[in-house]
Amino acid sequence: MRRMIALLRRGDAALRGSLSTKLTLFYAALFALAAALILLGAKVGITAYAERMVASEMDAGAQVFDRVATMRYAQLRDAGRVLAADFGFREAAATNDAPTIASALESLKGRLRLDQAFLVGTDGSVTGFAGDLPPDDAEALRSALDRGASAGVLRLGHARFNAAAASVDTPMTIGWLVLGNRVDHRELAALSKLSAIDLAPRIVDAGSVVPITGNRGETFVAGQRMLTRAVPIASFRQNDPQTLVLTYSMTRALAAYAPMLWLLLGCGIAGVAVAAAGSWLLARRLTLPIRALDAAARKVAEGNYAQVPVETRDELGNLAATFNRMVDEIGERERQITHMALHDALTGLANRTLLDDHLARALLQTGDRRQALFCLDLDNFKAVNDTLGHPTGDGLLCVIADRLRTFAGDGLVARLGGDEFAMLVDDIHRSFDRSAAELVQLIAKPCTVDGHRIVPGTSVGIAILGADGADPIELSKNADLALYRAKQEGRGGFRFFEPRMDAEAQKRRQMELDLHDAIRLGQLSLMFQPLFNLSESRISAFEALLRWHHPVRGLISPVDFIPLAEDTGLIVPIGEWVIREACRVASAWPKHVRIAVNVSPVQFSHAGLKSVILQALGETGLAPNRLELEITESLFIENPEATLASLHSLRGLGVRVALDDFGTGYSSLSYLRSFPFDKIKIDRSFIIDLLKSDGATAIIRSITTLAEALGMETTAEGVESAGQLDILREQGCSQIQGYYFSKPIPEKSVFQLLYEGEGLARLAS
Repeated sequence: MRRMIALLRRGDAALRGSLSTKLTLFYAALFALAAALILLGAKVGITAYAERMVASEMDAGAQVFDRVATMRYAQLRDAGRVLAADFGFREAAATNDAPTIASALESLKGRLRLDQAFLVGTDGSVTGFAGDLPPDDAEALRSALDRGASAGVLRLGHARFNAAAASVDTPMTIGWLVLGNRVDHRELAALSKLSAIDLAPRIVDAGSVVPITGNRGETFVAGQRMLTRAVPIASFRQNDPQTLVLTYSMTRALAAYAPMLWLLLGCGIAGVAVAAAGSWLLARRLTLPIRALDAAARKVAEGNYAQVPVETRDELGNLAATFNRMVDEIGERERQITHMALHDALTGLANRTLLDDHLARALLQTGDRRQALFCLDLDNFKAVNDTLGHPTGDGLLCVIADRLRTFAGDGLVARLGGDEFAMLVDDIHRSFDRSAAELVQLIAKPCTVDGHRIVPGTSVGIAILGADGADPIELSKNADLALYRAKQEGRGGFRFFEPRMDAEAQKRRQMELDLHDAIRLGQLSLMFQPLFNLSESRISAFEALLRWHHPVRGLISPVDFIPLAEDTGLIVPIGEWVIREACRVASAWPKHVRIAVNVSPVQFSHAGLKSVILQALGETGLAPNRLELEITESLFIENPEATLASLHSLRGLGVRVALDDFGTGYSSLSYLRSFPFDKIKIDRSFIIDLLKSDGATAIIRSITTLAEALGMETTAEGVESAGQLDILREQGCSQIQGYYFSKPIPEKSVFQLLYEGEGLARLAS
């Protein structure tokens, strides 16, 4: 665009003054000079043109010869390979059956109209050659074939052939089949007809060609100037190079151009006369449109919209129309680029850049109008993508975007990425609380996407402009913190930002950094709480419980750092360490004592869990049936089929699987029917109520009866009194676990508990 403007400006400067006089003198002088040059240099120019044409034809002729030769070599080589691969021919060649060989060669020559088809043995013998083959040529041919010669011009005696060879293998090479056509005057004459001019081609030995600069030269024959082109061609024998020589008479070629000289001279004289007459008209036609284009280009360069009226249908009119289209297209592209830079490609909503710009301008405005930034994302959106596919997920995002547009009206709605959205809301018509509640209800309405009925949900975080942030970055951060808190409190709700959320976020961030150090510096340890078998009156297992001893904060409760580890993915390396450490410790215990390890849902979904278990068992020598994995029914919520497949895979290793916190969910019974667990751990909430409610006792009885029917053990968690123990024993519970028997103990205390039997008598009675 800039270059075009510069050209138009230079053209406008040239047009100032007497343009008609300048153009008249310019064209008159130009054509006069052209006429003089035509008179003086026409012959030289035409000669050079003719030479180039002839040289071009020679090059084309050489290429045609090469292509034709290549095709013929390919045809001959393919025919030779077919015969050489024939079993009967190979047998005849191997047994030196000359009549059979000759018959096959004659048949091939007849079919393909070949001048030569013969077999050369590895000993130099030649079978089927038509005519006499000098011994020297036969030996030279055998030597060339032995070195791998396959195609090219083959000179035998005084004759030349386009020849190709194919080896006869049984499987060792016993000879070569050579096929060829004579390259004689008729062949070269036919080749010459493929060119636009008669190039008189001939093939000679490379040593007999007079050296020519650049493979080209000229000679005089019978008073005629001849151009010569020498081209090396493929030779069958390396020691016998061949050359294609093309010649053409330049004297004859130039004679045909003589009428053109007179025609050019006449045109030059006429042009001088016409140029003077037409210059004045040309100047008038050029001046006004170019000046109009220049003025419009100046406006466009300044960033303004400009159009040029199209008054003619000639080149200037086309130029003006093209200029107008260019201006329109530039404007449209700039609008598209601006829109793409500030909007989300999928939903068409504003993106974070445009949102930040609106927030910055809104923060600068003063007045009674209060505004808030709502940040929201969809609950369990990942499950939609995983189960229904990303196209359905994208469709759901578009549905949500439409709902947000409807809800916001003239307000700004933005998609920040993934399933996260934001909108700018004021409290003119309704309070922020009411707006948030209505927004949650609107998003929660069922919808159908790609034939799938979906009930979406959302959580909303709210930050007030000005009060909760003085710039877009701080405001967005605080709204995100409020959103995080809303999701923590159960999803499907909303929360306003509070200053303590920022402090908690900083604390959480510091704890995450400390947890990285805890893994690296070995600050994690295991405690072990025993499980007492009531029927055997002995300890049957220990549950490994993770502890974190912070160098500054002391002992940190798993309730505080396990959720953080799951959110950040650190639970995977932590879980791997727990499994390896638990197996290492348990490998020294009596063989009837198992080790139970809790497996987080995040750790369970990790692809490497099975490998970690195999490696831990292999390194420690612990029997697989002594390792018990405790899972919760939350694993079955998102993808029950994949969970069941993974459980069966783990069961295939020989490890035991227990369902933890049984009875607290909604589908525990269906899970028991789907997978044969080894153990059910009754949630402590039922144990606490045993002495207070007969209903709790009935529930325990139902669970133990169901487990016994399914062949599963039962473990009661949180047993803290003798009364609870008596009821559990009476209701048929298999094992107990709790402070009544023992608190979690360190590794060094396990053997003391196992062998000294502290408290066993009390439990067995």
